[in-house]
Amino acid sequence: MRLTSHPRPRIEPEPATTPVDTSAAAAAQHDLDPTRRTRLVTLPLIAVGVIVIAIIALAVGRYVVPPVEVARMLAGQLLPIEQTWFAKEATIVFDVRMPRVLLSLIVGSALALAGAVLQGVFRNPLVSPEVLGVSAGASFGGVLIMVLGLGTGWLIGGAFAFGIVALLLVMFIGRIGSSSPLLMIVLGGVVVSAFFGALVSLQTYLADPYTELPSITFWLLGSLASASYAKVLTALIPLLIGGIVIFALRWRLNVLTLGDEDAQALGLKPKAIRSILLIAVALLTAGAVAVSGAIGWVGLLVPHIARLIVGSDNRVLLPASLMIGGGYLTLVDTLSRSLVSTEVPLGILTAVIGAPVFIVLLARMGKKAWIND
Repeated sequence: MRLTSHPRPRIEPEPATTPVDTSAAAAAQHDLDPTRRTRLVTLPLIAVGVIVIAIIALAVGRYVVPPVEVARMLAGQLLPIEQTWFAKEATIVFDVRMPRVLLSLIVGSALALAGAVLQGVFRNPLVSPEVLGVSAGASFGGVLIMVLGLGTGWLIGGAFAFGIVALLLVMFIGRIGSSSPLLMIVLGGVVVSAFFGALVSLQTYLADPYTELPSITFWLLGSLASASYAKVLTALIPLLIGGIVIFALRWRLNVLTLGDEDAQALGLKPKAIRSILLIAVALLTAGAVAVSGAIGWVGLLVPHIARLIVGSDNRVLLPASLMIGGGYLTLVDTLSRSLVSTEVPLGILTAVIGAPVFIVLLARMGKKAWIND
């Protein structure tokens, strides 16, 4: 067979066209960016929903205050509005319910933000703050202070300190296996959680069953019944510090989800960024546990809810998780103090809600193979 070569096609010069305004085209493309559209539309709607939940939480209780009056009270703190509410209603809203609502917003935001970051760092949608062992360490610190009979300030400090100690242990274990640091960190979290969980069980066993055990048990189940403005400030500081660090690295977290090799190819240092993010997560988790006890499932479920609404871009997912987490825990806390005459611990309600959803997540994981090896 005779082979014939085909001549290379001649490239004709393109005909002259009307110049395109590149700046206008770029602006039009930017306006159509779905991430930007989500920021401008969806995030404000989520914020409005959280505000509505907070107003309802301030209004609902054994003494019901009309939500309209609650809104007028809040607006009256900034605007000159004629007072139409009773002094008793203002006392209930600002002195009794406001600290609790603010604390639920902060704790829920911290736990949900921590869960969203961990799921991005480990590229695993079934990871939650408990995987680092920080919750178990903070629980041990709080129980230890309660057994020693020290005050509330010591309880917060002890829970926070042992939460950081748990993180340091996990990071040390993670450095043992350099070939798979993510796997070693997860295994380290399991080991540290089991260790501090055993210490908590030992303290519970040795505690006085009449004076110490009831308060220890109630605190371990999670509660905001002892909320105060001092605790609000105590929980707000870790949230601000950890949140600023996380939001400053949110686009780098997007790169980390691609894998360490791709992140290094783009000029990032995955180990350093991962360590900073894990420290920030430990700060958020320890601060939340210190003021409210161990509240599970928030960091696992809320990022999935946010992901269904805004997608997986961490630039939008992180603020959405933060706001939805605050609104979610505020709603659950309102139910805990309103369903029955005796307050139901938050840990019980979040588990009752979270367990069925977790089964759904397992079913979806089996169909779509979410977990990356």
